[in-house]
Amino acid sequence: MPESIRTFRHFREVPESAWRWGNFSPAEIACRGTGQLKLHPEAMDKLPALRDRLGKPLIVRSAYRSPEHNRAVGGAKGSKHTDGTAFDIAMANHDPVAFEKAAREVGFLGIGYYPRSGFMHIDLGPARTWGEEFPARAVPFARELPPAREVWPKAGNCGAQGQQGLRPWARRLSMSRRNSSQMCRGAVLPLVPHLESLRWIFIALALSGISVAIWARVDDWRRGMR
Repeated sequence: MPESIRTFRHFREVPESAWRWGNFSPAEIACRGTGQLKLHPEAMDKLPALRDRLGKPLIVRSAYRSPEHNRAVGGAKGSKHTDGTAFDIAMANHDPVAFEKAAREVGFLGIGYYPRSGFMHIDLGPARTWGEEFPARAVPFARELPPAREVWPKAGNCGAQGQQGLRPWARRLSMSRRNSSQMCRGAVLPLVPHLESLRWIFIALALSGISVAIWARVDDWRRGMR
């Protein structure tokens, strides 16, 4: 049985138990003008499915719109945005051709092209398309991969010179850093028990300097120099 559609006066009223779409927040889906939110579970289920299929984040430019906000922004009468079944997704990090293909595969039927504004509209249907398609990209987006870990080359890959030079050099560097750290600790640790005394000595020296400066100004004033 399909889940019921729920409307909230503000996205902050959505209980955590009612929100299962971890890659998106109620604020992203709510009306930009009023903060209202119409939660359409079927449409929301397709949104993370599309994200997973593309392997990239989706930047939601617009999702639900309250009727008054839809009129204010010049939206079409009866826009699917007012039903909570439409999303405008930025193409800044997507190839529009691959995006449209993936959107259709997960079940979005309505496709709108907005190349001048840099986004595509998708909704649950009915099936239709409109707008001028995006121009072909000179270089398509490559699939995003996790960054490779930096590893030291194995000695076998460096030859005899690497085996005799790289590892001893790294070992000497590590020992040098360790010795420097030990020297710093050795210089500081003996002073720790005397920190309180040193603090009062520094305060006394500072007060003495201030007193001398004041006395010098008073002495100058008495002699008529200032």
